[in-house]
Amino acid sequence: MSCRDRVVGAFPKNATFLGVLFVSILVTAGPALSQTRTEAAKELSKAFSAAAKTAMPAVVSIKVEKSVQVSPMGGGGPPGLNDPFGQFDDDFLRRFFGGRMPQRQSPQRYVERGQGSGFIISEDGYILTNNHVVGDVDKMTVELKDGRKFTNAKLIGTDPESEVALIKIEGNHFPVLPLGDSDTMEIGDWVIAIGNPFGLNETVTVGVVSAVGRSNVHIADYESFIQTDAAINPGNSGGPLINLDGKVIGINTAIVSQSGGYMGIGFAIPINMAKTIEEQLRSGGKVSRGFLGVYGQDVTSDLAQMLELKEAGGVVVSNVEKGSPADEAGLKSRDVLLELNGKKVQTYDAFRNEIATIRPGNTIRLSGLRDGKPLELKVTLAERPGAVARAQRSAEQPEQSLGIQVQNLTKDLADQLGYQPGEGVVVTAVLPGSPAAEQGLQQGDLILSINNRSVTDVKEFADALKQAKKTGKALFLIKREEASQFVVIPFE
Repeated sequence: MSCRDRVVGAFPKNATFLGVLFVSILVTAGPALSQTRTEAAKELSKAFSAAAKTAMPAVVSIKVEKSVQVSPMGGGGPPGLNDPFGQFDDDFLRRFFGGRMPQRQSPQRYVERGQGSGFIISEDGYILTNNHVVGDVDKMTVELKDGRKFTNAKLIGTDPESEVALIKIEGNHFPVLPLGDSDTMEIGDWVIAIGNPFGLNETVTVGVVSAVGRSNVHIADYESFIQTDAAINPGNSGGPLINLDGKVIGINTAIVSQSGGYMGIGFAIPINMAKTIEEQLRSGGKVSRGFLGVYGQDVTSDLAQMLELKEAGGVVVSNVEKGSPADEAGLKSRDVLLELNGKKVQTYDAFRNEIATIRPGNTIRLSGLRDGKPLELKVTLAERPGAVARAQRSAEQPEQSLGIQVQNLTKDLADQLGYQPGEGVVVTAVLPGSPAAEQGLQQGDLILSINNRSVTDVKEFADALKQAKKTGKALFLIKREEASQFVVIPFE
C-alpha cells in the first residue's frame, strides 16, 4: 500500500460526511457573518451621526480681525525694528543731518482676517476656544449653526501657556455641549472632530485616539495633548473633539504638517486640563499656577543605574531654585520624586503640568527617595513668578504702562525660545495699540537692557522701567532669535 493510501485509510469512514457538513456550515454561515458585520458597521455609523447631530448646534464659527501696522521699509516688519532711524528722535536726527534730515515714511495699516471654531459650554453664552484664535484680535464675530451672529463677543480671558481661551456672547438658552472626562480616553477610542476648516462650516471628521499625554511638541508651555488622526485643518482650531457619547474630550488646537493641511497628526487639549483653566478665567480673567521651584528629568534605565536605583521611573530633581517653596521645604538635587499627593509620578512633563494645575497656597505631599532612603515632604506652593508679575502690572495705572507683559526667563522658556537662562526677561504679551506695539515689540522678544541697565529678572525690569519713566522714554535692547536691536519706546 502506498503512503497516500495509508494516509487516506487512516481517516474514519464517516470523514467524508463530516467534511461535507463542515463545508455546508461555512457556506451557510458566510452570508450570516457578512450580515452581522454590515449591521455592526451601520450601528457604528449611527453612533457617529447621533453624536455629531447632538453636538453641532453648540459648535460656533469665530471670525476675527486685527489691524496691523507695517513699516514701508521693513518688508512686513513693524517700524521700531526695521526703520534704521526708528530708534532716534527727531531732535537727534536734525542735529546730525541738518537740512538733509532723512524723510520718515509713514507706517501703513491693513486688516488681517482669520477664522476658527469654538463651542458653547453654558446656556448664558460662555464659549471655549484657542488662545491663538482670539487672544490678540480687534474684533470677533461669532456665528451659530442656526444663523445667529454676534459681533459683540467679549474676551473673558486667555491663557497662552496652555492655548485655552474663554469668550462670551450675550443671551440665554443657548445650546450647550456637555464636557466629558478626557482621563478615560484610551489609544484606539473613536473620536469626532467638528469645526470650520477653510471656512467650511459644520465639518465633521472621524478618527481614533492615536496617543495621550503628548508633550514636547512645542505648541504651548503646558502640554499633555490628545493625539488623533481625525482630520484637522486650519479653521478647526478651538473646535471640539468629542467621543461617541457626544461629550467633549478635547479642544482641537494644532496639526503636524509639511503642507499646511491634514497629514494624519492632530493635537487636542484634554478637556480636564481646559476645565481648570476655564474656571479661573471665568472667575478672575487670569490663570494662577502653582509654583514648586524645581527642574527635573525622567528617570531612565541608564539614569536609574547611575543613581543606584532598583528600577526606572519617577523624576529626579536636577536643580532647586533658591528661595522657592521646594528650597524652603528642603528638597535637594538628586532627590527622586515618585508620588505627588499619593499619585504615581510618571514623567517630568506630567509632574510639571500637575503642579501648575494646583492653586497657589495649597500644600502638596511628595514621596520619593534620597540616597536610596524613603523621603516624605510637605510643600506649600507659591504662585508662579510670571503670573505674579502679570498681576502686579495689571494693577498699575494706565499711564505707567508701555503695554507689555514680561516674565522671568525660566530654563523651560529659554530652551523653547533658544535663549540662555538669566539673559533677560521675555515678553509674554503686547497690548494692541500700545507704545510697545507701535514700536514693534512682539510676544517672545527678549529684553536684555533698559537705558543701558541690564535686566535679568522681573524685579530688575520693574526697577529699570521706573527709573526710565523719569526721562519720558525707555531705550530697550531687544533680542529676537539671533538678532538684537535698540528700540526707543515713549511712555504714554
